[in-house]
Amino acid sequence: MTTVNEDPSPAAAAGPEAASDIQRVGVVGAGQMGSGIAEVCARAGLDVRIVEVSGQALEIGRSRLWNSLDRAVERGKLEPAERERLVERLEFTTDITELADRDLVIEAVVENLQVKTELFTALDRVVTRPDAILATNTSSFPIIRIATATSRPQQVLGIHFFNPATVQPLVELIPSMATSTETVERAHALATAVLGKQAIRAGDRAGFVVNALLIPYLLSAVRMYESGFASAEDIDNGMVYGCAHPMGPLRLTDLVGLDTTLAVADSLWEEFREPQYAAPPLLRRMVDAGLLGKKVGRGFYDYTKD
Repeated sequence: MTTVNEDPSPAAAAGPEAASDIQRVGVVGAGQMGSGIAEVCARAGLDVRIVEVSGQALEIGRSRLWNSLDRAVERGKLEPAERERLVERLEFTTDITELADRDLVIEAVVENLQVKTELFTALDRVVTRPDAILATNTSSFPIIRIATATSRPQQVLGIHFFNPATVQPLVELIPSMATSTETVERAHALATAVLGKQAIRAGDRAGFVVNALLIPYLLSAVRMYESGFASAEDIDNGMVYGCAHPMGPLRLTDLVGLDTTLAVADSLWEEFREPQYAAPPLLRRMVDAGLLGKKVGRGFYDYTKD
């Protein structure tokens, strides 16, 4: 869910390797994460089908993806001919039944447990391949809660990409207590041999590895700002120039999204009830006000002039 790098890591070599049997991927959700995951898969030579809930959301997602490819061409990181080949690998639809033939479906919808479980119940009915993997990109929810919404929990796991997915090299693989060893091995082969990512395995507990460490840090920065102890700029500059962080915690919260940060914090609080996971009142008020960060133009900073 975080971003620290500026340049994309090298794309996976030519295309899907023999190490993975996954060729057809479905992505549910064409938001910031979903479109990034779709692009990563298409760049690796996979056949990608993207599903959104409405035509309007689908067009926004399509535009987001095309803009990303155009920027890569402008920066010399993608050849125009390869861009056209990528476009041919990407399909868009509002019909979830078109995911029936997918080897893998990755869910990248809003961070809401009820929404995710209802979606997985639907995917369980729709995806007909008996060996298909159903994966969630959740930042925080225990995988078993999502897996038990299906009749095949052994084929459900978390594949957690980080934002932006086209840049960040890390993927967290999170099996639940019900996930089979075969499912984990197939997902690991895809993430490493095909997508060219660095994969780490995490236990099935809220926050996994990265967010369990990151969220208390972000919340601490929000509390410091809320108390008036220091300005947003000084808090961020302190961590950038004093600790060599590539981005300060409040700018990082803006980039992650204040709503996403709050959702992960609440999930961690629900599971552990430890003070460091309690969301500050200011964070809740900003989310209530729609100040969600960079994606809407305002959060701790104003991006409308950028």
